[in-house]
Amino acid sequence: MTFPTVIFYVFAAILVFAGVRVITTRNAVHAALWLVLSFFTAAGIWLLLRAEFLAIALVLVYVGAVMVLFLFVLMMLDVNFDNLRIHFRSYIPVGATVGALVLLEMALVLVGGVVKGGAVEATPQVSNTRELGKLLYIDYVYPFEIAAVILLVAIVAAIALTYRRRKETRYQDPAQQVKVRREDRVRIVSMPTEKRDA
Repeated sequence: MTFPTVIFYVFAAILVFAGVRVITTRNAVHAALWLVLSFFTAAGIWLLLRAEFLAIALVLVYVGAVMVLFLFVLMMLDVNFDNLRIHFRSYIPVGATVGALVLLEMALVLVGGVVKGGAVEATPQVSNTRELGKLLYIDYVYPFEIAAVILLVAIVAAIALTYRRRKETRYQDPAQQVKVRREDRVRIVSMPTEKRDA
């Protein structure tokens, strides 16, 4: 067994363990930190596959920006996780169905790779970033745009699920503010002037 193979198995084991901890831990902040560890190990695996651009993009974009944002949101929001876990069992059939579909898709990709003879080695003269750009923006431009729309829908859904009005917060009604007249706010009182005697 070669050294890159050993490193791959080590990274894969850490990635699987961190992924399991993301969905099994009860503390949301700890789950986000486990997700950061899984991102780092996935970036290490991509480095072994000579996909340097994807590895750096994963670390910079997801770990450096998205996960920091998640951690700030989790720590700043006052989310009551006990209320969110009340109907947890009712989502198990939908989650199991989605998980089975993802496993089926991964199996089809693996079987297709074995049937076609595996991955093709990139020539040293060709840049990974250039070839990735050609694939994304020329060959697979429509799936790329569909993925962007799906991510936008996921962002809007996450905002809609977490948004709730606080009872103790005072809100202003702009319509009522626009209807205000001068006579309602200012009252001019006519008072006689008084002269003090020295």
